[in-house]
Amino acid sequence: MDRPRGPVLADAARGRILFGGDYNPEQWPEETWHEDVRLMKEAGVNTVTLGVFSWARLEPRPGEREFGWLDTLMDLMHDNGVGVVLATPTASPPPWMGRLHPETLPRDADGHVEWWGGRQHFSHSSAVYRRYAAAITEDLAARYGSHPALTMWHINNEYCTFDHGDEAAAAFRRWLRDRYGTLDALNTAWGTAFWSQGYDCWEGVLPPRRAHYLNNPSQVLDFRRFTSDMLLECFTAERDIVARHTPHIPVTTNFMPLWTGQDGWRWAEEEDVVSVDLYPDSLDPLAPRSAALVQDLTRSQARGPWMVMEQAAGGVNWRGVNQPKPRGLNRLWSLQAVARGADAVCYFQWRQSRQGAEKFHSAMLGHAGPRGRAFQEVKRLGADLARIGGEVAGTGIGADVAVLHDWHAWWAGDQQGRPSTEVEYGAVLSAWHGALWESAVTCDFAHPEHDLSGYRMVVAPQLYLLTDAAVDNLLAYVRGGGTLVAGFLTGTADQDDRIRPGGMDPRLRELFGIGVLHEWWPLPPGEHVDCEGFSGTLWSEEIDAADTVSETLAYRGGELDGMPAVLRRDRAWYLSTLPEPRALRDLLARIAAGAGVRPVLDGLPPGVEAVRRGGLLFLLNHGRAPVTVPLPGRHLDLLSGTAVTDGVALGRYGAAVLRP
Repeated sequence: MDRPRGPVLADAARGRILFGGDYNPEQWPEETWHEDVRLMKEAGVNTVTLGVFSWARLEPRPGEREFGWLDTLMDLMHDNGVGVVLATPTASPPPWMGRLHPETLPRDADGHVEWWGGRQHFSHSSAVYRRYAAAITEDLAARYGSHPALTMWHINNEYCTFDHGDEAAAAFRRWLRDRYGTLDALNTAWGTAFWSQGYDCWEGVLPPRRAHYLNNPSQVLDFRRFTSDMLLECFTAERDIVARHTPHIPVTTNFMPLWTGQDGWRWAEEEDVVSVDLYPDSLDPLAPRSAALVQDLTRSQARGPWMVMEQAAGGVNWRGVNQPKPRGLNRLWSLQAVARGADAVCYFQWRQSRQGAEKFHSAMLGHAGPRGRAFQEVKRLGADLARIGGEVAGTGIGADVAVLHDWHAWWAGDQQGRPSTEVEYGAVLSAWHGALWESAVTCDFAHPEHDLSGYRMVVAPQLYLLTDAAVDNLLAYVRGGGTLVAGFLTGTADQDDRIRPGGMDPRLRELFGIGVLHEWWPLPPGEHVDCEGFSGTLWSEEIDAADTVSETLAYRGGELDGMPAVLRRDRAWYLSTLPEPRALRDLLARIAAGAGVRPVLDGLPPGVEAVRRGGLLFLLNHGRAPVTVPLPGRHLDLLSGTAVTDGVALGRYGAAVLRP
């Protein structure tokens, strides 16, 4: 990517947080558009996304263009001071494309066609789809590239398509040729000596389709890599078109939260603005920490400020039970995103649809209209963001701890035929990040091959697959004085999902002080193991300690009695089980303190989150009961405009943004 990544949210330079959401005016008569603009201004909306699912309206028949309605809307937004994030509509091709070109439709692993009538019904490998997508993108960029309302490009929407069809199979073979060069190298990488799977020609290689028994895990791993790369090709093709017309306008596409389908590190490097859709469940007591994980990950992918492209003003429509957010929660969670680096807070969508699959999905302006609670709370949030934007927008967040995450390790570790289906990568990652979150320790995320030298402590909750370069990087980090804490199943396999000698990379075994013995003992659902000072869950390991070990915490009772559950060699720690939540929190907090890491604030009441961004302190009460947070000295709360001394009172779902 030739375009430099800089302070790409231009509104940050003007001291303004972007606030708005998806706007789908083609669902409404034109007289409603003017009412919408009036209410947007009332709510403090300064940005809308247009055209995300408008392909059939823009191109009703192949090659035809209907831009008049969009011309009117672009002018209307500009005349009223609302910027436009203009989307390419390529996430949802018109029905005529699938009817005339059935090869553009994806197929699942059983060979079933995914037909039109929903969305995302396109094959990422289809030359026909790519040609039509490029054509509509070219015409949009040519027509609106110089329009004064245009502030950002939004490519496609939530890339999430898998395709196992014939055109994808041909593309998969090309991808594999580029990766391995020869069939011998492919057979070696995939371990095809097992089960007589050796390939004698490229034409025999297929995507992983339905098999009588387990698929080859290395084949599945490469197919996940291939799918991410094919979707990325679709993105960059459209990005390059709009960039050629508007090199000064930033480009984004929206990630789904902690989505397994894309190599998010690689994708983020191809974006000007990193954006994510954020939909925590208001019925989930762990929702605040889950949201914090996604926010920290997105900020780390962006290497700075980022964008909430979508969230819900109330309930969604796709859970089993879709309750609205209680009063105040929409504001609180939006401020949490800003606290953790967001310079844009947007929604799906502006006006709630009356028809279609998402008519029960909430919106900034709900079915109840402007007197409804959703709109009234949106107005309050818009005013809050206007108050703090001048001091928050564009500022950064410092972190002394990095949580290591790699999509390739996730893909490989969640394969079929593994020791325990109870072990799920995302859940383990969430447990470790959540333990640090509860200790008020601010974390970045990092890839295991990233430069880690700026962190006092690095944690690797579970990196089943580690490349040689990653292992070398971790060794160099510890040699350079850093503290490393790794969880079970870290360093088990190489980049081809080949088990390392002895079940762990020997260099890591030496680093952590693990001897020769290494046997995995996954735990059945609901069971735990007693350890010295805590209980372990999910997993345990039969390991022995080398003479070089500095400290151990042993298993107590059972088959593993007396063996190390946790061991440390100098500044390298290894956890062979998952401590129950409180024990994991306390252990990581102790290790962090020993590494010189301090929490954002001591003495926080339960349920209160503290984050420092720029020179400001955000305090967020995720509980329903009022609390008082002790805080020495005098501060100004930018949200209320009042001074506070020696403590801050936070009501139910209350928040304060404090300047010393």
